[in-house]
Amino acid sequence: MEASETARTRISPTALVLLTSVFVVAACGLVYELSAAALSSYLLGDSVLQFSTIIGTYLFAMGVGSWLSRYFDRQLPAHFLRVELLVALVGGLLPAILFLAHAYVPGAFRLLLYGLVMIVGMLAGLEIPLVMRILRRDIGLKDLVSQVLTFDYLGALAVSVAFPLLLVPQLGMIRTGLFFGLLNAFVGVWALWLFRHELRHVGAHALACAITVGALVAAFIGADALTSLAEDRFYQDRIVVSATSPYQRIVVTRGSAGHRLYLNGNLQFAERDEYRYHEALVHPAMAAHGAPKRVAVLGGGDGMVVREVLKHPSVEQVTLVELDPNMTRLFKDDAQLAALNGGSLSSPKLKVVNTDAFQWLYKQTEAFYDVIVVDFPDPTNFAIGKLYTESFYALLDRRLSAGGYAVIQTTSPLIARQSFWTVVQTVESVGLTATPYHAHVPSFGEWGFVIASRRPWRLPDQLPEGLRFLTADTLPLLFDFPKDMARVPAQVNRLSNQVLVNTYEREWGKH
Repeated sequence: MEASETARTRISPTALVLLTSVFVVAACGLVYELSAAALSSYLLGDSVLQFSTIIGTYLFAMGVGSWLSRYFDRQLPAHFLRVELLVALVGGLLPAILFLAHAYVPGAFRLLLYGLVMIVGMLAGLEIPLVMRILRRDIGLKDLVSQVLTFDYLGALAVSVAFPLLLVPQLGMIRTGLFFGLLNAFVGVWALWLFRHELRHVGAHALACAITVGALVAAFIGADALTSLAEDRFYQDRIVVSATSPYQRIVVTRGSAGHRLYLNGNLQFAERDEYRYHEALVHPAMAAHGAPKRVAVLGGGDGMVVREVLKHPSVEQVTLVELDPNMTRLFKDDAQLAALNGGSLSSPKLKVVNTDAFQWLYKQTEAFYDVIVVDFPDPTNFAIGKLYTESFYALLDRRLSAGGYAVIQTTSPLIARQSFWTVVQTVESVGLTATPYHAHVPSFGEWGFVIASRRPWRLPDQLPEGLRFLTADTLPLLFDFPKDMARVPAQVNRLSNQVLVNTYEREWGKH
């Protein structure tokens, strides 16, 4: 009995190949899960909700697949091969299908998203039980479970690290899915070779493998065309620059109204009227200070804020804190994009720090700034929402010089009235004086800002020369709120509750 058990613990070449396939299968399954979650957060917003529901659906589907495996009794290698080819096709093409669906049939996107996740999850749930039952021929049950789970978890670990740091930045979302679809297909080809003497209709299985691999290779080669097909439909104007980073999808289009920047599908600026937004954001605080020397810009990796800051001759140093190095690189090195910000990212006065602004503020212990300009995207999810909390504004307060001002872009006080005044309330909760104002930007409508300071904001005597929107005479009008934008009661946005994200989603969801 002991000799028999010892013989079964020696891993045969076939068993070793199948255990290696477990590693690949686990890696592929996690990539499909992460791709669906990342794409849904890109396209639908609220990353916490999307990741939570996608992962939950996927795990449930895996459970269903594992339960269904009990009905596969005979021809286990053949079933395993078919499952591999199916998951290779559906999982590998999942990002491309979702991109195209969002562009051409947006109304069906959610149904398709969760339908595909269910299918891929059930197929992935079938894979491991089938492999384990095949491996029982060569490995004892105790060693079988430990070895299969070890390879399964190792595959998951490898992909969880590589997906955001290597795969998506280098291959893009569509090619990442297709690459791992090909890995799944090659596991199927591997199974075809290993079990060729057991399979019925080997020729049919070989043809299925060839068709699957051919389809995935063709899609991989044409991935750029698939991306362009989806994005051209979505953005309408011609795409002149596109890039995928670990943090976001960056797209710049050019049409009759000039360039437009989109991050994860959300418009960030339009060339024809961005000057209104950036002048309103920067100059009321800068001019009120009088002679700011040290300025920090948080966000604003496109360089537009830095362009406006440098119009003040007293400025000696600007520190730009931008999470995504792809943003600062594109808007510095690309000639047409650098022209939009006047080459500001090449200024000798500028220091670029590519890191998380929250962590940067937390770690700062000595530097103080006369003006801090906060130009983050709207709080569409909890990752961004933390940058609108009382914790963040308390850190901001610590870095302001005694007479300094911080200014924060703060969504629309007309469309998202409650959200706007939530930011004001949150600024005031840390002991700062909040001075709200607004400006009309045609591409966005009525837009809001808040100046935060220890001393009351004062109307500046003069503004820099060459502005296209602001004048000393019209500046006071920005601080007058009509009845439909007047202050309403609001809660403080805390890290522990993030009420702003929910309020923002509710208000913008109505429009």
